[in-house]
Amino acid sequence: MGLIEYALNESVAIVTLKSGENRFNPDFLDAFISVMDTVEKESDARTLVVTSAHEKIFSNGIDLEWLVPVIKRGDITAAKQFFYKLNEVYKRTLVSPMITVAAMNGHAFAGGALWCCAFDFRFMRSDRGFFCLPEVDLGIPFLPGMLGLMKKAIPMYKLEELAFLGNRLTAQECEAHHIIRKACPIETLMDETLDFAKSLNKKRGIVREIKMRMHREIVHALDVEDQPYIESGKFHIG
Repeated sequence: MGLIEYALNESVAIVTLKSGENRFNPDFLDAFISVMDTVEKESDARTLVVTSAHEKIFSNGIDLEWLVPVIKRGDITAAKQFFYKLNEVYKRTLVSPMITVAAMNGHAFAGGALWCCAFDFRFMRSDRGFFCLPEVDLGIPFLPGMLGLMKKAIPMYKLEELAFLGNRLTAQECEAHHIIRKACPIETLMDETLDFAKSLNKKRGIVREIKMRMHREIVHALDVEDQPYIESGKFHIG
């Protein structure tokens, strides 16, 4: 069994994250990029749905158990490569030629919540799971590209609260503040997500072009503005 797998359901590519808490480390990021390559090159899918096999977690973000020892032993090259690859995953999701939908079947924390912001639409289970950006408590400042993703998906009045307080939002709160499209019982989450996804039978070319124009500033931040912070090798954690 791979870390990430996909299956086709009519015009929808369903990507399932199967790496436990789906924390970001090089193996996980490489697996997602590989799956995206396969879906884009070997299928005619018009919509991409991403969900998790974990019973209560969509993604808990950066794998600090992997990253912190890398930084402490001074392997700055590996740390830089990791952050560049993380940005690639964010960008591949953001400007995918397919319309992207996150079926958040559990917690989305830190980098996992940021990743959800890169999707075009988000559905979230209503009975369990929080959306949370705890970086202020972890001592991790957001890079410009991350801030761009957050501003895209979260109203500024709520983003300030999430960024400075590090508090948790339920699915119902996320729906009320238009962070997600809909909060669903877990029993109907995938059915409702897929019904929506199948209605989005849009041509890849126009979808890609709209995204590139709409998200030009975020792409620039991920590609250019983040670079000085990553290249400095001064990774502030804690």
